[in-house]
Parts: sequence; C-alpha cells; structure tokens
Amino acid sequence: MKYYGLVLFILCCISMSWGEDELSGSFIFGDSLVDAGNNNYLNTLSKADIRPNGIDFTANGGVPTGRFTNGRTIGDIVGEMLGLPSYSIPFLAPNATGKAILSGVNYASGGGGILNATGRIFVNRLSMDIQVDYFNITRKQIDQLLGASQARTHLMKNSIFSITIGSNDFLNNYLLPVLSMGTRISSSPDSFVEDLISHLRIQLTRLYQLDARKFVVGNVGPIGCIPYQKTINQLNADQCVDLANKLALQYDGRLRDLLAELNDNLPGATFVHANVYDLVMELITNYEKYGFESASKACCGTGGQFQGIIPCGPTSSMCEDRSKHVFWDPYHPSEAANLIIAKQIVDGDSRYITPMNLRKLRHL
Repeated sequence: MKYYGLVLFILCCISMSWGEDELSGSFIFGDSLVDAGNNNYLNTLSKADIRPNGIDFTANGGVPTGRFTNGRTIGDIVGEMLGLPSYSIPFLAPNATGKAILSGVNYASGGGGILNATGRIFVNRLSMDIQVDYFNITRKQIDQLLGASQARTHLMKNSIFSITIGSNDFLNNYLLPVLSMGTRISSSPDSFVEDLISHLRIQLTRLYQLDARKFVVGNVGPIGCIPYQKTINQLNADQCVDLANKLALQYDGRLRDLLAELNDNLPGATFVHANVYDLVMELITNYEKYGFESASKACCGTGGQFQGIIPCGPTSSMCEDRSKHVFWDPYHPSEAANLIIAKQIVDGDSRYITPMNLRKLRHL
C-alpha cells in the first residue's frame, strides 16, 4: 500500500508540473488578420461571412466563419501549435460562455484599430479600447468560474495575450484616400505614430492591470505591398508603395521602444515583439523559395491587374491553387502564408521574434 501511495504521489507531482507548463488560454486582440467571427455579429461593412471565404477551414467544413482568409488565421495556427484544445471563441458569439472561455477568447475585429476613429468607413468595428473593455467582462467571468486565486494563476501563468493591430490605423485612417486629408494636414507622420504608441501603451497597461503577463505584440506588415495598394497605385508586380512601408517601419521603431519600456516598468510581465514586417517581406521577396507562384495578385478578388479593388465574395474570380498565393484577397494572407508566419512566431529565432519565441514564452 505504501508503494502504491508513493506512485500516486509521484504521478500527482508530475501531473502538477505538466499543468504549470501547459498553455491553457489564448486571448487574441486585433483586426481582420486574426478576427475569427466577431464582425458577423456587427452591423458593419467589414465582413467575411460569405463564400468563398473559409473554403479551406476544415474545422467548419469549408463554410465561412467570418475569418478573412481561405482557412486558418495566424492566431488559430499558433494555438494549435502550442497545444490548445480548441480555437479561441469570438467574444460576440453566443457560445462564448461558461468554461469554454477558459481556453481563450478572441476579441479581434475587422476594421478595428488602435485609435477609436480608425475604420469609421466600415460603420461598425471593435477598436482596441473596446476589445480591452470586453476582456474586462471576460476577466470577471473567469473569477466566477475559477475563484480569484486560480483565475489569476490561469491568466498570469498559463495564458498568452496576442495583439495584432495597427494596419488599419494607416490603411483606413492616415492613408485613406480623400477621407484622410484632414488627418494628414493636422498630423505629421511623427505625431500620428506617437499618438498610436501613446494609446497602445495605455491599452497594454490596462491588460496588465487585469492580470495579463505574457504578451506577444506584432508590428505592422509591409502594407505598401498588398494587392490593394499595388492596384490603386498602378504599380508593377515587384513594386510597393514607399510611403506606406516607411510609416509601418517608423511605427515599428517606436513599438520596439514601447515594449522595452513596458518590460522594464511592469513587474512580472514579458512583452515579445513579433517582426511580422520582415516575415511577410521575406515571403513577398522570395516567394518561389517557399513554394508560391504569386506574391502580388490576390487569389480571390476583383478589379485591376492584381485583383485588388473589391474584397473576396461570391462573384470574385478565384485562383486554381490557393496554396500557391501569398495573398488570399486584396488585404490578407492566405492560410499557406499564415502557416509559415505562425511557425516562425512559435519556434523561430531572433530575426522574427524577440526576446524569445512563443514556445519559450509558454514555459515562463
């Protein structure tokens, strides 16, 4: 009996040690790059709940879920690679209740930005401020489910908070044709970027105050190279819009400073920087190396040389092999591109993820 008691004790200890290293929850904030269906529940012009969006999302049988790609988002794939049992549930979905929220909740919204004014062209969207407000609701629900002490452990030790936002603040705010003229006249690129960083600092600090500790924050990708920008600026396949990419790089410089500041000033927190800009630029520049046939033309879209004017819908033309295109539609990467990006974020080196990858962040 003593032997069996010892075995049970050892097994219990092993089980507890595994539990400490497990990723239990993934809480996702951002825009259409990681929206898993929140916009389905909004009266908005920014929606992806129509075919052929989601055609390769096998978990739902190829039926659209509101994801702005042909399959899984980066957030979906990262969760799978880190061993989560299910995808993070959209906050606005009816089933985002009870114990299901413990595996993670997705607050991301197509058209959303760091600034509340961003994306107003879409009528409705969830800005980063609103997304943090919604997490505050989830935070109270987790307390009710687990009790205060265990809830803090769940969030601080066993959850990762990912933030993928900022593209719309440039594409659908500062750089928006015609409608952005007032903003550009009243705000220089320097002051606009500083405004973004100032707001993001407050938003990330609010999440920290709600017991978030493990963060991964993506920079803005090379938005001057997306099919939409190539099309409206009548560029060649190998050209990109210089101003858009310069703004993205300027933002990234200040984002790196902000994350270093927060790592220094918020005890117990780890902020990881995901270099999405260089990752996507690598795919665009050397697309053939990764098995792609096009890094300039949308697989699904309408208008112009690169099908970059009208988003993907039932009447859009669609490429034959979706795995051969870096871009699914005028704005968003394909699942094939998302898979490469996610692998680098989870297991990559300091070229793309610093000061550690997500595999290491999970075990902190």
